[in-house]
Amino acid sequence: MEQEAALLVLKHSSGESHQWELDKPVTTIGRWQANDIVLTSREVSRQHARVLREAGRYLVEDCGSKNGTYLNGRRLVGAEPLHDGDVIHIPPNFDFNFVDTGATAPFRTAGEVQPLRLDTEQRRVWIRGEELIPPLSPAQFALLELLAEQPGRAYSRDEIIEVVWPDVASEGVSDAAIDALVRRLRTRLAELDERHQYVAVVRGYGFKLNLPG
Repeated sequence: MEQEAALLVLKHSSGESHQWELDKPVTTIGRWQANDIVLTSREVSRQHARVLREAGRYLVEDCGSKNGTYLNGRRLVGAEPLHDGDVIHIPPNFDFNFVDTGATAPFRTAGEVQPLRLDTEQRRVWIRGEELIPPLSPAQFALLELLAEQPGRAYSRDEIIEVVWPDVASEGVSDAAIDALVRRLRTRLAELDERHQYVAVVRGYGFKLNLPG
């Protein structure tokens, strides 16, 4: 099966966003209309930068542009690997978020640290840029991954059971078992951020992920 492609997401000041799948060996960015991603600014070179897809990983490099290409605030010199949450900046004001395959995370802007980032393939979690070690248990990660699909959305107890305990009928999992799992997850997340309650109760229904504002 072909591997799912990563994304580049460009957010505009209006709040709208555009995204491009990085499903080609080379994705070009620049002012010239023949590029895969066209940026209409005189400060952008005709062929400004490109993203390379090689053996399941992605790299970004500048194409000798006049004003440069920046990765997380540093001007690129040669090709550099991309990681989920990285920000590619092309002057004057184009900021692309790189969203890797298998990653679920809110976007960040240049200079910000993501409050929460998940690597669903390796079951790793970062809070404010610091990795949670030791890793979450499979049940804890499954719960967090579900809630992180749509932060702010309330997930019912039945939905949680279907994901965390897929082989057990809903009547076989008590409310006490779900509450205990939530408490353990909260305790683990508090190891890196005790000031914020990431998992919030939706009274009479279930739980939701509450990201810092």
